[in-house]
Amino acid sequence: MKTNDVIFQTVTKIVAFVVILFSIQIFFAGHYTPGGGFIGGLMTSAALVLLLLAFDIKTVQKIIPFDFKVIIAIGLFLAVGTGAGALLFDVPFLTHAYEYFQLPLLGKTSLHTAVIFDTGVYLVVIGVTMVIIQTIGVSE
Repeated sequence: MKTNDVIFQTVTKIVAFVVILFSIQIFFAGHYTPGGGFIGGLMTSAALVLLLLAFDIKTVQKIIPFDFKVIIAIGLFLAVGTGAGALLFDVPFLTHAYEYFQLPLLGKTSLHTAVIFDTGVYLVVIGVTMVIIQTIGVSE
């Protein structure tokens, strides 16, 4: 018997969008307040799992056509590369640099290499979580 999940699917589309937006906000706020790449990645993964619950895995793979193993590799490359990049400048591993820039709409803004590291963590967490969930959840 096929169930009618129209309400669940409609609400999921809205809630997943809001959760992903909040995860991005948590990601960028993580340098000055609690949050960052790990928590942002978990929240994004939670939104993707919600999509998997509302729709089947084939539909979600059409919407998000990424191989999450490649996402893990990219994230590891960013995280390790950022940490190892400090060694090129003869400073301790994971030493980050920052500079202040005057950006057109944002004004005086600081840009950190820690953002690149957190992006790597964010991608690794999303990739690992989704590979685990898809591996457990495949019932075919």
